[in-house]
Amino acid sequence: MMRNSTLAASTKRVAQSLLPAVVALMALSALAQTSGDNMQPTETGKPAQCAPWLNQKIGKLHRDEEHDLCALTAGKAVLLVNTASFCGYTPQFKGLEALYQRYRDQGLIVIGFPSDDFFQESSDEAKTADVCYVNYGVTFPMTSAIKVRGDGAHAVFKHLHQAGKPSWNFNKYLVGKDGAVIAHYGSNTAPDSATLTTAIEQALTQ
Repeated sequence: MMRNSTLAASTKRVAQSLLPAVVALMALSALAQTSGDNMQPTETGKPAQCAPWLNQKIGKLHRDEEHDLCALTAGKAVLLVNTASFCGYTPQFKGLEALYQRYRDQGLIVIGFPSDDFFQESSDEAKTADVCYVNYGVTFPMTSAIKVRGDGAHAVFKHLHQAGKPSWNFNKYLVGKDGAVIAHYGSNTAPDSATLTTAIEQALTQ
């Protein structure tokens, strides 16, 4: 009986001595998780941090969920496009999807931002989703509708304005892995144009 009591007391002392170390490890784990919220692993195993201006969330198209732009873009070349469902350039969805499929495994992410700033987008996101997903088979991320120009422009596009404000739908902004805006392309630049694909290939190697 005494041996059992002695063993129990000894076990309790060991547990108490280990408690501070366990608490410290839990704190470090929580800190690592918090600091890693805007970081994604790279091929080298080192975390890639997203650009501060992309460290935000935005609604998904016709969904009650959000895109984490940081998680989507960290360590990747990024093509951001303001889109519309009833525009003469709407067929570019097909080319953008092909571009995404061609380069996604090399580290390209394409993100579409529907906008009615040029009066060619539906007020019903269900219709916008049909155009993207049903008519053109889009698989790259699409956000909820936003404003892309003027004082009410979304923060992402306010940042992009430094490279040029969108003059129409389907303006394209190429962003490097470091978060720097590389170039701004107008509606007339087709997704499969040599100008754009060459720039993307260069961004993927940097």
